[in-house]
Amino acid sequence: MGHRVNRHIVLVFVSFLLAGLVLTASAQMATGPIEPGAGGWRPWVLASGKELRLAPPPDAQATATELQELRTLAGQRDAAALGRIRYWDFWSPAHRWNEMLTDTRVAQNLFGVDGIRAFAMLNVAIHDALIAAWDSKYAHNRRRPGEADPQLATALPAPRSPSYPCEHSVAAGAGSTVLAHLFPKEAQRFAEAAEEASRSRVLAGVVYPSDARAGLELGRAVAARVIAYLKLDETKWAGTVPVGPGLWQGKEPVGIDEMRWKPFVLTSASQFRPGPPPAPDSAERAAEVKNFKRTPVTNGKAAYWQFGGYGTPALLYRLSDEIGLRLAEAGLDGNAPRAARAYALVHVAHYESYIVSQDAKFHYWTARPNMFDPSITTVVPNPPFPTYVSNAGALGMAAALMLGHVFPREANRYLGWAQELGESRLWAGIHFRSDVEAGWEIGRGVGAAFIERAKHDGAE
Repeated sequence: MGHRVNRHIVLVFVSFLLAGLVLTASAQMATGPIEPGAGGWRPWVLASGKELRLAPPPDAQATATELQELRTLAGQRDAAALGRIRYWDFWSPAHRWNEMLTDTRVAQNLFGVDGIRAFAMLNVAIHDALIAAWDSKYAHNRRRPGEADPQLATALPAPRSPSYPCEHSVAAGAGSTVLAHLFPKEAQRFAEAAEEASRSRVLAGVVYPSDARAGLELGRAVAARVIAYLKLDETKWAGTVPVGPGLWQGKEPVGIDEMRWKPFVLTSASQFRPGPPPAPDSAERAAEVKNFKRTPVTNGKAAYWQFGGYGTPALLYRLSDEIGLRLAEAGLDGNAPRAARAYALVHVAHYESYIVSQDAKFHYWTARPNMFDPSITTVVPNPPFPTYVSNAGALGMAAALMLGHVFPREANRYLGWAQELGESRLWAGIHFRSDVEAGWEIGRGVGAAFIERAKHDGAE
């Protein structure tokens, strides 16, 4: 009995010792510098983080003058200023710009698939701008204002990275430039938001005014390169819709030019093109759609995945919210480059899976289920383009695999999203099962290509 008691005491002691070691390691990680190697991570558009390395920050004399300005500002903070500081500090620097893109599109009733490209453009710009910022940060190693003057009253804890340039200003410069490009009539609003975001860090006392100015300029410069990279091909499709058994019926197919959107990772739009659909005289294919027993639940889910994202397919707007939430849950919302990487990986995989699925649609030109059998009814309107393959199947699977790679604890949940999203198109009567399964096949191919990129981008 005594032996068992002693053994239990030893096990308890070892458990506490191991727990202490884990806590110590976690504390060391929490107090260490944020991603000192992120300037060497692989960008999407820039050649490297060094491409836009900033000139050195202001000298000691200029820094002393800036410190005095920060001391003065610290004494002028009121409730409104503190509110804006907290607003812009919430989650990662990328968060508010994704939120602003969502809100602007919803306010303008913009529910088209151009949103897929918009989110990819925004998050690539923020990602590459932060990679460039991290290169300059650790090249110059400017101390935070609170390190230079421990008596300086700051409104926020100082981030564990060099001060120059300001990462929130970098994201603001990149984000506002992309949004102004997408919504030119609101360019002034976005510019003012960027200035406020940047100013909030100066008011908080965690960066110098020169850090904020340099950050805005760097973000804008990177965004200009991303916008140029993704410039649309203005040449419009001038072909004719093919006619024949089992082919789509219509005159002006929507989205045919989008298969020429420029990818970042894939070599071509046809890289993961699946084999042909079942023969047009396949009675079983139409029967599966016609004989499906709809219920209020399947109808509700079909409507949710089609319209639940502010009147547009739910997955697009759900992605950014999910990424932000999981980053915060993992304690990574304060890690600006790693957070930006997560947004970019998921949104670009989503974007490129759409390009591939559009290529397949307009390679095969397959008719919708009720074009084979007019007695088939639909829960949501038929999309005005061919059925094979399902965009939803491709988009859902690629995004789910990328999300699962970034947040592995939730991987099965994301696969459940992809499964239900794909099935919902069958339940709605607008797709055959072969459409959905071919979409999933594309999504798996794109997802695998992006996971491979992630494994070799320097961050893992």
